[in-house]
Amino acid sequence: MEPIKVVVWLLDGRFLKGYFQNFNPANPSFYLLKQAENTPGSKPDQVNVIDVKGVFFVKTHDGNKDYRERKMFMEGDRAQARKAEVTFADGEVIQGSVVGYDPSKPGFFLIPLDAKSNNTRIFVVSGAVKNFRFL
Repeated sequence: MEPIKVVVWLLDGRFLKGYFQNFNPANPSFYLLKQAENTPGSKPDQVNVIDVKGVFFVKTHDGNKDYRERKMFMEGDRAQARKAEVTFADGEVIQGSVVGYDPSKPGFFLIPLDAKSNNTRIFVVSGAVKNFRFL
């Protein structure tokens, strides 16, 4: 299986860049590889989901620092699923599409509205959400 590039934002404001091979959102923790391939002597980081704000699945780890991602829907915008808005505990607000949302589950996937964004999808940890609403 091809490793997946991610940026993991932690509740304390730090972030980790790395790779997944098998991500299961139902597990209480996951392992983050520092390199695309597990090389001899390299040890993945174990990350507890309770410490995570969100797992951002990205196109590149560097992104485009000059690009300003659009995080709010405009009139006439279409969505891949049901439009929603997430306000994180740290105040960040992101709008996107949600296929399934159940606040009793560990988290949910949000598809960013900006197709040019470096983020392809975001696993939002339910415990990091201050407010959620469908639009």
